[in-house]
Amino acid sequence: MSDTQAQSAKQQVRSTQQIEADIAATRARLASTVDELVDRAHPKNVVKRQVEQAKAQVFDERGELRTQKLIAVGGAVVGVVGMLLMIRRLVGRR
Repeated sequence: MSDTQAQSAKQQVRSTQQIEADIAATRARLASTVDELVDRAHPKNVVKRQVEQAKAQVFDERGELRTQKLIAVGGAVVGVVGMLLMIRRLVGRR
């Protein structure tokens, strides 16, 4: 074995303390990730995110109503209700 190969082999061998330190660091990162996932999946936090998304659809960054979006949604609702009433009236005539 040449000198460079011997030096490379020595560098690859890690001490028990180094391995234990790596395992402890990995365990700490994993625990942090699990805690973050538990926090994200908590029902109160899920509801909070959904409410914030709904508000973002209705209000802009300045807190003003997005009237164009509300008018479009209102028009769509009126159209769907109108279609349902028309279908109901046509089916009722038979």
